Amino acid sequence: MMKENVVPRLSFYHDQNKVKIKIARIFNTYGPRMNSNDGRVVSNFIVQALRGDDITIFGDGSHTRSFQYIDDLIGGLIKLMSSPDTFTGPVNLGNPIEVSVGELAKKIIKMTASKSKLVYLPLPEDDPKQRKPDISLAKKELNWQPVVDLETGLGKTIEYFRSI
Repeated sequence: MMKENVVPRLSFYHDQNKVKIKIARIFNTYGPRMNSNDGRVVSNFIVQALRGDDITIFGDGSHTRSFQYIDDLIGGLIKLMSSPDTFTGPVNLGNPIEVSVGELAKKIIKMTASKSKLVYLPLPEDDPKQRKPDISLAKKELNWQPVVDLETGLGKTIEYFRSI
């Protein structure tokens, strides 16, 4: 089932009611306070690694994702909300640096000093091979780009999960 695109409806509401709107497309965000069983790859891998469980990878691990630390998202949202009223978006807020899911799992195993093994399961048919945001509009209109590298963000996230 295809999701309805809400951007035209929001733009219509903005035009009709003369209200301020800002539209952000948020990409794979992670960080402390994530729910440990929310089904997202970063939290899944960290929890599995800390428990010493096998890390489950769907597919061969070569498909890529881009991961954005929560502080970067908040910075982007603040800049979006502070932008001129004439700029409503939509604007992509995400990190364009790609990492394969397999590389992510290996990095988390190393950072947690885990003995976890990688287990590969079939990739769902509708799972995209790549998710990478184009943030050129965010750079141009908001003077924004992510600044927290993956290792730093993962380190903070791992420490959070160790503490709970």
